[in-house]
Formats: sequence, structure tokens, C-alpha cells
Amino acid sequence: MSSKLRGKGVIAGIAIAKALILEQDLEKYIALYTPGNAEAEIGKVKKAIGEVADILAENVKTLTDKNMSEQAGIMEAHRVMVQDPMFEDNAVAKAGELKSAPRAVLAASEESAAMFENMEDSYFRERAVDIRDVGKRVVRQILGLKGPDIGEEPVILCGHEIEPSVIANIPTEQIAGVLLGQGSTTCHAVIIAKARAIPTVVGLGDKLKEIKSGASLVINGETGEVYVAPTEQQLIAFNEQIKEQNRLKAHYAELTSLPAETTDGHKVMLVANISTHLDVEAAVSGFGAEGVGLFRSEFLFMGRSEAPDEEMQFQAYKEAVEKCKGQLCVIRTMDIGGDKPLPYLNIPKEDNPFLGWRALRICLARRDIFMPQVKAILRAGVYGKAAMMLPMVIRLSEVDKVKQIIEEAKVLLTQENKPYSNSVQLGIMVETPAAAVMSPIFAKHVDFFSIGTNDLIQYTLAVDRVNSNVSYLYDPFNPGVLALIKRTIDSANKNKIWAGMCGEMASDPCAAVLLMAMGITELSMSAPSIPRVKELIRKVSMVEAKKALDKVMSMEHAADIKEYLHEKFNDKK
Repeated sequence: MSSKLRGKGVIAGIAIAKALILEQDLEKYIALYTPGNAEAEIGKVKKAIGEVADILAENVKTLTDKNMSEQAGIMEAHRVMVQDPMFEDNAVAKAGELKSAPRAVLAASEESAAMFENMEDSYFRERAVDIRDVGKRVVRQILGLKGPDIGEEPVILCGHEIEPSVIANIPTEQIAGVLLGQGSTTCHAVIIAKARAIPTVVGLGDKLKEIKSGASLVINGETGEVYVAPTEQQLIAFNEQIKEQNRLKAHYAELTSLPAETTDGHKVMLVANISTHLDVEAAVSGFGAEGVGLFRSEFLFMGRSEAPDEEMQFQAYKEAVEKCKGQLCVIRTMDIGGDKPLPYLNIPKEDNPFLGWRALRICLARRDIFMPQVKAILRAGVYGKAAMMLPMVIRLSEVDKVKQIIEEAKVLLTQENKPYSNSVQLGIMVETPAAAVMSPIFAKHVDFFSIGTNDLIQYTLAVDRVNSNVSYLYDPFNPGVLALIKRTIDSANKNKIWAGMCGEMASDPCAAVLLMAMGITELSMSAPSIPRVKELIRKVSMVEAKKALDKVMSMEHAADIKEYLHEKFNDKK
């Protein structure tokens, strides 16, 4: 009998295939395991960790060779996790106590995962899945277990949580879709699926139990609808939608090499937000990104027992800058706080970490961590165009202190005979109301602005964007938010510096048209969003965009603004 379930669509597309439930019961296999003495179990832990690290390193190489850079980046993060001395030491100690290598590894990974699950930031909570994934990989290596048997036909992978490594190691052509009981746009399983453009639905919860392996499924990654045992009539309709989906893919591929240029010749730079240096290749060659507008450097600092040194950071930034092929690569300095504590930062627990000791505030207090990053960015600038971007700036004195540190870094690099660039741009993220209001002042002291709308909206509207009780109030088209954005862009243009945007708002095609009319220079977004934004920009004129902006800035309600933009531009999308 046909039934319909609903989750949350996170990667658009229709998928029709059989379900494959990915829930391996490790406990069943551990119960059959015969342990040895403490010394033998410790040896098994060390051996399995080394073997998994080697397998992951090979995975990274294979994925990188195939230009699957985002997935390679996630596997590299897993390799770093499994080789973290703190994880290995804990697992070895527990193997001595428990005299069971599999249970020791699971216990050690669970302790690390629990630390991440207690964080307030949803992105970092979801890293607990990665840590458990790493632990399970080591356990499977100890037990000699293999991965899932996919079969010859493409399947829809289903699970409450699906380990990122499972998806990364299955060829794309064998995965028709992904269905998760939990998860969000920031969980690594979804990030990998997005890099491969695999239709994905999350948030099914307990409804996932209604689906059995082998069941016929249709999932709609845009609406979140899941059809179990669809009727013949439904299958005919969905197959027609798939044909249209494929037509759009081909159309977007044609846009890759074309500029984001209006019908009357006005150009905007469309660039990519990335999490690791391995993401650049796919963004540039696969989606037509004209550089990197946000390199989230904090990912280099995560999953480690100590901060990455200057050399490790330099190699990552250098590779990203080189892969931008002469276009600008904007590297954001470490943006970490009490919501995502790291063991080597000793951040005290805070009642409100989003308003606490975080980002640049930590960097200025911990120069032992900040100085190597500054030096690494300056060195990377030798290999292309690089920029340094400061998060959470609210006072001019913070910019002045960073400039002083940059000069000290140059002195140190000269003494160490390390080449560096004198042309690395310095900019700030405008993500607080204070920075937006003070933008006329800041514009005289920096080379660029990048508007971080995710936090700017949150702080301006006093709305926690992950709190379901108030998330309906989180609105980029709130007139107050638009006024602050326009003020920031006006300040940049008046002082002849460039202004960009790196928040989610930049990936909304209608918002992009408004921002272009305001005078923005650059829009940075997840790479797969670039073709959709580019398509609308290429269909409108600057004259049309400015008329729309004038109308919008005179309106008093966000709902009216969105309705107006939808009516005006929807037929062009």
C-alpha cells in the first residue's frame, strides 16, 4: 500500500529507487569477539588506528584525483581525527582497562562525541557523527567487517545517521538518494551528498522505521516528500519531473563559463564559500566560482588536541590560493568560541557563547595561536591573490591591533628568511549592528567589507536562528536588516573599497539582484548555488534592479518585500 511521509528537503532533486537501510549492529559482532590480554588488545587498537589512517589517506588521494575535493576534505578531517594523539591515548588506556579493543575504541570515541554534542552550535554538534564514524571504522577494522553490500542497481541510502565515510566510499552512480532520520544541511553526510548533487531528505525521525530495505521509494529533495511503494501513476509523474531536472542540470552546466553580467553590462563576482583547501577545485571548475569569498579556516583547528602549526596552515592556504588561479582567495581568521570549544583553548563555559569570548577576541588574547595563522596567510599570498578577513569586529582598536600583529609577523618572517606578500588585503566581516553602523569609519581603515548576514540578522533582530520557537522571525528581508546592509555597501563605495557578502542571503537570486543594485561587488555562496544566482542576474538589467531596490526600500513589511520580489522576478528564474 502506498504511503507518504514528510521530512525536510535539503538537496533538490527527485530520486526513484529501492531503499537500503544502513544500520550495522556492531554490538552483535562485538558480543562474538574473543579478546586477548591487555597487551594484545592495546596492540590491536594501535594496529587498527594505523590501518584506518592509511585507508583514509588513500581515500583522500583517490577522491582528490577525481576532483571530488569536498569529500576528500571530509575524509582528510577523519584522518586527522583518527590520528589525534588524544583519541589514541584514550583508546589505548581503555583497552588496558577493559581488555577489549572494540569496546575501548567505542568508549573513547563516545567520550569525544559527547563533548561535541554538548556544544550549542548545531554545526559542531553534528561533528559528533564524524567522531562516532571514525570510532566505528576502527572497530570494523579490528573485527574484520566490510562495508555495506550495495548491489548493482542504484539505491536510496536510509539511516537515522549515515556515516560520512560510508557515502564517500560508494560510487555516485550507485546512490540515487539519501534519507536521514536526523541531520541538517551542515552534517557531513549531507555535505558529501550535496557535492555529488544527490537528492537528500533529512529529519524523518521515527517515521524512518516505516521503511524497510528493498522498499520502493520516491524522494523529493526540494519538498521533503517521501513516497513509500508509489503507485504507477505517481511513478509516471515523477519520471517526467526527473527529465525536467536533467534538462536544468545541462542548462546550468552551460552557464559555468559565462560571467554574472546583467543585460546592460554590469558585472558581479560570484565566488565560493569553502571549508578546506580541497574544496576550491570543484567550486572553480565545476560551478564557475571566480575565486573564494570565504575560506573558513577554523576547520583546520578542529578535531585536534593542539592548534595547527604555521607550516600546516601555510600549505592549506597556499593550495587554496594557487587553485584560485589568479582570482582572490579570502581567508577568514579563526572563528571559534565557547559554543565550539577546543581542548587547547581552555574556553570557560559561557551562558551565551554567541555574545562571549570568541573569534577575533580569542585571537587577540592568544597571540601564540593567532601569530602562526597571520604568518601563514602572508606567506600564502606569494602564490596568488590572498586576503585576510577578521570576524566579529566591533571596534576600530581591534583592527589597529591586528595591523600591528601583521607588521610584527613580517619582521619575524624576514628574520626567518621566509618569503611573504606585502599585498595581502585586510578586511572585516560586517556581522554585528555595531560594525554596520560604524561602517563609514571602518571603511577608512580596511581594504574591504564582507557582510556576514547569518549573524548580522541574528544580532540585529535578537533572534536565535536555530531556535524553532522564534526562527520564523529570522528574516533577511526585514527592513531594518536591509537598511544596515545598504549602509555598509554605501560606506564601502564612498570610500572606494569593495563590499561583498558571504552569508546565506547571497545565495538567494532575488536578494542578489537587490544587493547588486545597492552596489555590491562580490557575492560568496556555496558553490552549487552559483549557477542559479548567475541565471537571474543574466536575465535582468541594472535599471530594473535599481527600480526594484527603490521600491523595496520604501516598503515597511518583510512579507510585502518578498511577495513583490517573487512577482517581479519569479518568471525570470
